[in-house]
Amino acid sequence: MKPTSEITAGHAVLETVIGFMGIAWSEKGLIRLCLPERSREAVERRLLRHPGVSASTDQPSWVVDLIASIKAYAAGQDVDFSGVPVDLDGVDDFRLAIYDAARKLGFGETTTYGELAKRAGHAGLPRETGAALGANPVPLVIPCHRILAAGGKIGGFSAPGGSATKEKMLAMEGVRVGPPPAAQASFGF
Repeated sequence: MKPTSEITAGHAVLETVIGFMGIAWSEKGLIRLCLPERSREAVERRLLRHPGVSASTDQPSWVVDLIASIKAYAAGQDVDFSGVPVDLDGVDDFRLAIYDAARKLGFGETTTYGELAKRAGHAGLPRETGAALGANPVPLVIPCHRILAAGGKIGGFSAPGGSATKEKMLAMEGVRVGPPPAAQASFGF
């Protein structure tokens, strides 16, 4: 067992311009990310519900950098999370492939569940891909909000706020989904 001073696992709740968010990490990388909630307590409860989330608040330098990046993203900046270490111990090979393919999507870039499945080497499994993304422990870092249903529809989203949160995150990245705005109505005379 490691001495307490060497333990590098912990969690943090951070306040951003879009609400309170939370992260948890192990010595291998990020294990949990909670998207915005209205209260610090709600995020804390969500984080501590998951096994492996430690109460230590000592932050390795990569965590300090990640917190700054999350705050910058929430403020509307183009942030690349592809270099963040992620600890996905216990995740099956199918989900690992899906998550790896999703991490390759850049800021403002979207694809469909079917196309992501194909990119991950699992063509023909869009529903299973959606289920894998619904179980994503680190949304934003594994950008499941960038995956759309067939035809460019918003699709589901398991984070607080559901598809409305997904749509807001995409809008922050300059992506508009859904039907085009209605044309100006004529007066009929």
